[in-house]
Amino acid sequence: MKRIAMSVVILSLTVWAGAQTYGQGGQQSPPAMPTSRGAQSGQTMPAGQTAPAQATAPAAKRPPQAKTQPEFDAWKAADATTRTTAEEQASAQKNPGDTAKIMAAVADRSEKAADDFATKFPDSEVRILLYKPAMRNYHNLINQDKTEAMGRKVLNLDADDPEALVMVSEVIAERTHESDIDKDQRFDEAMKMAQKALQTVETDTTFNPGTPQERIDAYKALLRSNAYSVMGAIDFKKNNFASAQTNLQKSIDAYPSEPDAVVVLQLAIALDKQDKYPDALKVANRAVELTQDSTQIGKLARNERDRLQQLTGGAPPPAQPQAQPPKN
Repeated sequence: MKRIAMSVVILSLTVWAGAQTYGQGGQQSPPAMPTSRGAQSGQTMPAGQTAPAQATAPAAKRPPQAKTQPEFDAWKAADATTRTTAEEQASAQKNPGDTAKIMAAVADRSEKAADDFATKFPDSEVRILLYKPAMRNYHNLINQDKTEAMGRKVLNLDADDPEALVMVSEVIAERTHESDIDKDQRFDEAMKMAQKALQTVETDTTFNPGTPQERIDAYKALLRSNAYSVMGAIDFKKNNFASAQTNLQKSIDAYPSEPDAVVVLQLAIALDKQDKYPDALKVANRAVELTQDSTQIGKLARNERDRLQQLTGGAPPPAQPQAQPPKN
Protein backbone atom coordinates (compact mmCIF):
# COMPACT_ATOMS: atom_id res chain seq x y z
CA MET A 1 0.00 0.00 0.00
CA LYS A 2 1.59 3.25 -1.14
CA ARG A 3 1.49 6.80 0.19
CA ILE A 4 -1.58 5.93 2.23
CA ALA A 5 -1.62 8.83 4.65
CA MET A 6 -1.06 11.39 1.92
CA SER A 7 -3.76 9.95 -0.31
CA VAL A 8 -6.29 9.95 2.52
CA VAL A 9 -5.54 13.61 3.26
CA ILE A 10 -5.99 14.58 -0.38
CA LEU A 11 -9.18 12.57 -0.68
CA SER A 12 -10.69 14.05 2.45
CA LEU A 13 -10.11 17.54 1.11
CA THR A 14 -11.31 17.12 -2.43
CA VAL A 15 -13.74 14.35 -3.22
CA TRP A 16 -17.34 15.39 -3.57
CA ALA A 17 -19.98 14.40 -1.02
CA GLY A 18 -22.76 14.46 -3.58
CA ALA A 19 -25.65 13.50 -1.33
CA GLN A 20 -25.60 17.04 0.00
CA THR A 21 -27.11 18.24 -3.27
CA TYR A 22 -30.54 16.90 -2.26
CA GLY A 23 -33.20 19.52 -2.84
CA GLN A 24 -31.25 21.45 -5.48
CA GLY A 25 -32.51 21.75 -9.01
CA GLY A 26 -31.27 19.36 -11.66
CA GLN A 27 -28.35 20.39 -13.80
CA GLN A 28 -29.14 21.68 -17.26
CA SER A 29 -27.45 20.26 -20.32
CA PRO A 30 -24.94 22.66 -21.91
CA PRO A 31 -25.95 24.18 -25.24
CA ALA A 32 -24.79 22.29 -28.29
CA MET A 33 -21.55 23.51 -29.83
CA PRO A 34 -21.77 24.81 -33.41
CA THR A 35 -20.24 22.43 -35.91
CA SER A 36 -18.54 25.09 -37.99
CA ARG A 37 -18.10 28.81 -38.36
CA GLY A 38 -20.66 28.72 -41.17
CA ALA A 39 -23.21 26.95 -39.02
CA GLN A 40 -22.60 29.46 -36.23
CA SER A 41 -23.40 32.36 -38.57
CA GLY A 42 -26.38 30.67 -40.16
CA GLN A 43 -24.55 29.64 -43.34
CA THR A 44 -24.75 26.14 -44.78
CA MET A 45 -21.90 23.89 -45.82
CA PRO A 46 -21.36 23.36 -49.54
CA ALA A 47 -22.83 20.16 -50.96
CA GLY A 48 -20.64 17.12 -50.40
CA GLN A 49 -18.72 18.67 -47.51
CA THR A 50 -19.10 17.97 -43.84
CA ALA A 51 -18.31 20.18 -40.92
CA PRO A 52 -14.96 19.50 -39.23
CA ALA A 53 -15.14 17.64 -35.95
CA GLN A 54 -14.90 19.84 -32.89
CA ALA A 55 -12.69 18.84 -29.98
CA THR A 56 -14.76 18.72 -26.81
CA ALA A 57 -13.70 18.30 -23.22
CA PRO A 58 -14.91 15.11 -21.54
CA ALA A 59 -18.22 15.60 -19.78
CA ALA A 60 -17.99 15.70 -16.01
CA LYS A 61 -19.89 13.01 -14.16
CA ARG A 62 -22.93 14.13 -12.19
CA PRO A 63 -22.40 13.56 -8.47
CA PRO A 64 -24.63 10.96 -6.77
CA GLN A 65 -27.72 12.49 -5.21
CA ALA A 66 -30.27 11.49 -2.60
CA LYS A 67 -33.79 11.57 -3.98
CA THR A 68 -35.78 12.04 -0.77
CA GLN A 69 -35.33 13.73 2.57
CA PRO A 70 -35.42 10.43 4.54
CA GLU A 71 -32.74 9.02 2.23
CA PHE A 72 -30.60 12.11 2.71
CA ASP A 73 -31.02 12.05 6.49
CA ALA A 74 -30.10 8.35 6.61
CA TRP A 75 -27.03 8.96 4.45
CA LYS A 76 -25.94 11.87 6.63
CA ALA A 77 -26.20 9.76 9.78
CA ALA A 78 -24.28 6.90 8.17
CA ASP A 79 -21.63 9.23 6.80
CA ALA A 80 -20.92 10.55 10.29
CA THR A 81 -19.74 7.08 11.32
CA THR A 82 -16.95 7.05 8.72
CA ARG A 83 -14.78 9.50 10.68
CA THR A 84 -13.29 9.57 14.15
CA THR A 85 -15.25 11.36 16.82
CA ALA A 86 -13.81 14.14 18.95
CA GLU A 87 -13.57 11.68 21.83
CA GLU A 88 -11.66 9.17 19.70
CA GLN A 89 -9.27 11.85 18.51
CA ALA A 90 -8.62 12.94 22.08
CA SER A 91 -8.08 9.32 23.14
CA ALA A 92 -5.59 8.73 20.32
CA GLN A 93 -3.66 11.84 21.27
CA LYS A 94 -3.57 10.79 24.91
CA ASN A 95 -2.71 7.16 24.17
CA PRO A 96 -1.03 6.86 20.74
CA GLY A 97 -0.85 3.11 21.18
CA ASP A 98 -4.64 2.97 20.84
CA THR A 99 -4.65 4.64 17.41
CA ALA A 100 -4.71 1.42 15.39
CA LYS A 101 -7.55 0.03 17.49
CA ILE A 102 -9.55 3.23 17.04
CA MET A 103 -8.94 3.26 13.29
CA ALA A 104 -10.07 -0.36 13.06
CA ALA A 105 -13.26 0.47 14.95
CA VAL A 106 -13.98 3.35 12.57
CA ALA A 107 -13.43 1.11 9.55
CA ASP A 108 -15.70 -1.62 10.91
CA ARG A 109 -18.54 0.74 11.75
CA SER A 110 -18.24 2.55 8.41
CA GLU A 111 -18.66 -0.79 6.62
CA LYS A 112 -21.66 -1.70 8.76
CA ALA A 113 -23.24 1.71 8.21
CA ALA A 114 -22.80 1.34 4.45
CA ASP A 115 -24.33 -2.14 4.44
CA ASP A 116 -27.25 -1.05 6.63
CA PHE A 117 -27.94 1.95 4.41
CA ALA A 118 -27.75 -0.19 1.26
CA THR A 119 -30.26 -2.62 2.77
CA LYS A 120 -32.69 0.19 3.58
CA PHE A 121 -32.15 2.08 0.31
CA PRO A 122 -31.12 -0.61 -2.21
CA ASP A 123 -31.51 1.69 -5.22
CA SER A 124 -29.90 4.80 -3.75
CA GLU A 125 -27.22 6.55 -5.78
CA VAL A 126 -25.39 7.61 -2.63
CA ARG A 127 -24.53 4.10 -1.47
CA ILE A 128 -21.19 4.60 -3.20
CA LEU A 129 -20.47 7.60 -0.97
CA LEU A 130 -20.50 5.28 2.04
CA TYR A 131 -18.60 2.34 0.58
CA LYS A 132 -15.77 4.59 -0.61
CA PRO A 133 -14.91 5.86 2.91
CA ALA A 134 -15.06 2.27 4.15
CA MET A 135 -12.64 1.28 1.38
CA ARG A 136 -10.28 4.13 2.30
CA ASN A 137 -10.44 3.33 6.00
CA TYR A 138 -9.44 -0.29 5.40
CA HIS A 139 -6.77 0.80 2.91
CA ASN A 140 -5.34 3.07 5.59
CA LEU A 141 -5.17 0.05 7.91
CA ILE A 142 -3.46 -2.01 5.19
CA ASN A 143 -6.30 -4.53 5.48
CA GLN A 144 -6.11 -5.96 1.99
CA ASP A 145 -9.07 -8.34 2.26
CA LYS A 146 -11.44 -5.61 3.34
CA THR A 147 -9.97 -3.02 0.97
CA GLU A 148 -10.65 -5.29 -1.98
CA ALA A 149 -14.12 -6.23 -0.72
CA MET A 150 -15.18 -2.60 -0.24
CA GLY A 151 -13.53 -1.60 -3.51
CA ARG A 152 -15.46 -4.24 -5.42
CA LYS A 153 -18.70 -2.97 -3.87
CA VAL A 154 -17.81 0.49 -5.15
CA LEU A 155 -17.10 -0.92 -8.61
CA ASN A 156 -20.40 -2.81 -8.59
CA LEU A 157 -22.04 0.61 -8.26
CA ASP A 158 -19.69 2.46 -10.61
CA ALA A 159 -17.38 0.33 -12.73
CA ASP A 160 -15.46 3.44 -13.86
CA ASP A 161 -14.53 4.83 -10.45
CA PRO A 162 -10.76 5.44 -10.79
CA GLU A 163 -9.99 5.42 -7.08
CA ALA A 164 -11.57 2.00 -6.54
CA LEU A 165 -9.98 0.68 -9.72
CA VAL A 166 -6.54 1.70 -8.46
CA MET A 167 -7.01 0.36 -4.93
CA VAL A 168 -8.42 -3.01 -6.00
CA SER A 169 -5.81 -3.47 -8.72
CA GLU A 170 -3.09 -2.63 -6.22
CA VAL A 171 -4.31 -5.29 -3.80
CA ILE A 172 -4.58 -7.90 -6.55
CA ALA A 173 -1.08 -7.13 -7.84
CA GLU A 174 0.48 -7.27 -4.37
CA ARG A 175 -1.23 -10.54 -3.43
CA THR A 176 -0.58 -12.45 -6.65
CA HIS A 177 2.54 -14.60 -6.85
CA GLU A 178 4.30 -16.65 -9.47
CA SER A 179 3.21 -19.88 -7.80
CA ASP A 180 -0.52 -19.02 -7.99
CA ILE A 181 -2.43 -21.22 -10.43
CA ASP A 182 -4.63 -18.32 -11.52
CA LYS A 183 -1.85 -15.73 -11.61
CA ASP A 184 -2.35 -14.91 -15.29
CA GLN A 185 -6.05 -14.16 -14.81
CA ARG A 186 -5.39 -12.09 -11.70
CA PHE A 187 -2.58 -10.11 -13.29
CA ASP A 188 -4.75 -9.51 -16.36
CA GLU A 189 -7.64 -8.25 -14.21
CA ALA A 190 -5.39 -5.92 -12.22
CA MET A 191 -3.68 -4.58 -15.34
CA LYS A 192 -7.00 -3.82 -17.02
CA MET A 193 -8.24 -2.05 -13.89
CA ALA A 194 -5.14 0.14 -13.67
CA GLN A 195 -5.31 0.97 -17.38
CA LYS A 196 -8.98 1.84 -17.06
CA ALA A 197 -8.26 4.13 -14.11
CA LEU A 198 -5.87 6.11 -16.30
CA GLN A 199 -8.74 6.67 -18.73
CA THR A 200 -11.47 7.52 -16.22
CA VAL A 201 -9.48 9.77 -13.90
CA GLU A 202 -10.46 12.76 -16.05
CA THR A 203 -14.14 11.91 -16.45
CA ASP A 204 -15.17 10.06 -13.29
CA THR A 205 -13.89 12.21 -10.45
CA THR A 206 -16.07 14.86 -8.84
CA PHE A 207 -15.07 17.51 -6.33
CA ASN A 208 -16.59 19.90 -3.85
CA PRO A 209 -17.38 23.29 -5.40
CA GLY A 210 -14.53 25.69 -4.75
CA THR A 211 -11.89 22.99 -4.39
CA PRO A 212 -8.54 24.61 -5.33
CA GLN A 213 -7.28 23.45 -8.69
CA GLU A 214 -3.94 22.42 -7.21
CA ARG A 215 -5.69 19.90 -4.95
CA ILE A 216 -7.69 18.52 -7.86
CA ASP A 217 -4.49 18.20 -9.88
CA ALA A 218 -2.70 16.54 -6.95
CA TYR A 219 -5.49 14.00 -6.47
CA LYS A 220 -5.54 13.06 -10.15
CA ALA A 221 -1.75 12.93 -10.34
CA LEU A 222 -1.62 10.61 -7.34
CA LEU A 223 -4.16 8.27 -8.92
CA ARG A 224 -2.17 8.21 -12.16
CA SER A 225 1.05 7.57 -10.27
CA ASN A 226 -0.46 4.67 -8.34
CA ALA A 227 -2.03 3.21 -11.49
CA TYR A 228 1.33 3.22 -13.26
CA SER A 229 3.01 1.71 -10.20
CA VAL A 230 0.51 -1.18 -10.27
CA MET A 231 1.22 -1.75 -13.95
CA GLY A 232 4.95 -1.61 -13.31
CA ALA A 233 4.70 -4.04 -10.40
CA ILE A 234 2.78 -6.52 -12.55
CA ASP A 235 5.33 -6.24 -15.35
CA PHE A 236 8.10 -6.75 -12.79
CA LYS A 237 6.50 -9.90 -11.38
CA LYS A 238 6.10 -11.23 -14.93
CA ASN A 239 9.82 -10.59 -15.57
CA ASN A 240 8.96 -8.03 -18.25
CA PHE A 241 11.60 -5.65 -16.96
CA ALA A 242 11.68 -3.26 -19.94
CA SER A 243 7.96 -2.58 -19.63
CA ALA A 244 8.30 -2.41 -15.85
CA GLN A 245 10.98 0.24 -16.26
CA THR A 246 8.67 2.33 -18.45
CA ASN A 247 5.66 2.15 -16.15
CA LEU A 248 7.61 2.64 -12.93
CA GLN A 249 9.28 5.72 -14.39
CA LYS A 250 5.85 7.04 -15.43
CA SER A 251 4.67 6.49 -11.86
CA ILE A 252 7.51 8.60 -10.50
CA ASP A 253 7.06 11.29 -13.16
CA ALA A 254 3.31 11.53 -12.50
CA TYR A 255 3.87 12.61 -8.90
CA PRO A 256 7.46 13.88 -8.71
CA SER A 257 7.01 15.89 -5.52
CA GLU A 258 6.49 12.73 -3.43
CA PRO A 259 8.32 9.78 -5.03
CA ASP A 260 7.38 6.41 -3.58
CA ALA A 261 10.48 4.68 -2.23
CA VAL A 262 9.09 1.25 -3.12
CA VAL A 263 8.55 2.30 -6.74
CA VAL A 264 12.01 3.88 -6.91
CA LEU A 265 13.64 0.70 -5.61
CA GLN A 266 11.63 -1.44 -8.03
CA LEU A 267 12.84 0.77 -10.87
CA ALA A 268 16.44 0.34 -9.75
CA ILE A 269 16.07 -3.45 -9.71
CA ALA A 270 14.30 -3.44 -13.10
CA LEU A 271 17.27 -1.56 -14.54
CA ASP A 272 19.64 -3.95 -12.77
CA LYS A 273 17.84 -6.93 -14.33
CA GLN A 274 18.50 -5.41 -17.76
CA ASP A 275 22.22 -5.00 -16.97
CA LYS A 276 21.85 -1.21 -16.96
CA TYR A 277 24.06 -0.97 -13.90
CA PRO A 278 25.11 2.71 -13.94
CA ASP A 279 21.52 3.88 -14.37
CA ALA A 280 20.36 1.39 -11.76
CA LEU A 281 22.93 2.70 -9.28
CA LYS A 282 21.70 6.27 -9.69
CA VAL A 283 18.13 5.18 -8.96
CA ALA A 284 19.21 2.95 -6.07
CA ASN A 285 21.00 5.92 -4.50
CA ARG A 286 17.74 7.83 -4.73
CA ALA A 287 15.92 4.97 -3.00
CA VAL A 288 18.50 5.12 -0.21
CA GLU A 289 17.92 8.87 0.16
CA LEU A 290 14.18 8.29 0.53
CA THR A 291 14.43 5.62 3.24
CA GLN A 292 15.74 5.03 6.72
CA ASP A 293 18.30 2.26 7.14
CA SER A 294 16.32 0.81 10.04
CA THR A 295 13.31 -0.02 7.83
CA GLN A 296 12.87 -3.09 5.65
CA ILE A 297 12.66 -1.08 2.44
CA GLY A 298 15.68 0.94 3.58
CA LYS A 299 17.75 -2.20 4.10
CA LEU A 300 16.74 -3.55 0.69
CA ALA A 301 17.64 -0.25 -0.95
CA ARG A 302 21.08 -0.24 0.66
CA ASN A 303 21.71 -3.85 -0.29
CA GLU A 304 20.84 -3.05 -3.90
CA ARG A 305 23.05 0.04 -3.88
CA ASP A 306 25.99 -1.92 -2.46
CA ARG A 307 25.58 -4.66 -5.07
CA LEU A 308 25.52 -2.13 -7.90
CA GLN A 309 28.55 -0.32 -6.52
CA GLN A 310 30.49 -3.58 -6.69
CA LEU A 311 29.34 -4.18 -10.26
CA THR A 312 30.18 -0.68 -11.46
CA GLY A 313 33.24 -0.02 -9.34
CA GLY A 314 31.46 2.92 -7.75
CA ALA A 315 32.81 4.34 -4.55
CA PRO A 316 31.11 3.08 -1.39
CA PRO A 317 29.33 5.63 0.77
CA PRO A 318 31.52 7.37 3.34
CA ALA A 319 31.67 5.60 6.67
CA GLN A 320 29.83 7.23 9.51
CA PRO A 321 32.20 8.68 12.13
CA GLN A 322 32.40 6.58 15.24
CA ALA A 323 31.59 8.22 18.53
CA GLN A 324 34.65 8.54 20.75
CA PRO A 325 34.34 6.88 24.15
CA PRO A 326 34.51 9.29 27.05
CA LYS A 327 37.90 9.65 28.67
CA ASN A 328 38.30 8.45 32.20
